[in-house]
Amino acid sequence: MILLTNGCAREAVEKYGDMLYRLCLIMLKNSADAEDAVQETFIKLVQKAPEFDSEGHEKAWLITVATNKCRDMLRYKTRHKTESEEILQNYFIEKHDSGILEALSELSEKYRIILVLYYVEDYKIDEISKITGLSVSAVKMRLSRGRKLLKEKYRKEYM
Repeated sequence: MILLTNGCAREAVEKYGDMLYRLCLIMLKNSADAEDAVQETFIKLVQKAPEFDSEGHEKAWLITVATNKCRDMLRYKTRHKTESEEILQNYFIEKHDSGILEALSELSEKYRIILVLYYVEDYKIDEISKITGLSVSAVKMRLSRGRKLLKEKYRKEYM
């Protein structure tokens, strides 16, 4: 079992902070909200001090907490102004990916999170199922529909 200490919390921030920020930024489309979600995720890590069986378990726990926080924040999105696409594009290095990012950001959150976990974070379908609390078949269906929607949006806008 991996126990959380102050040093481990610092290591977790260094190890997973950027990944969680990207995930939250894609979900929330607002850098300030993404920063808040990541910060609250790590606060919860320190407060709860859960025991992890492995690094993968720790990463999955952090992603779950962060996505849940983002979902909570999306409920109040009408009070938050979203960032311009320029800021989102500046965060991502490669320009050829910006069209994909824009098309991805236009998808519903339920497809967007599945696609990000699968393609960006390289989680397997069964792992995504555990993280999101969805059945394996639901994850497969959202992945399939999300790919189809992303393909349609990308072709319509950028080709």
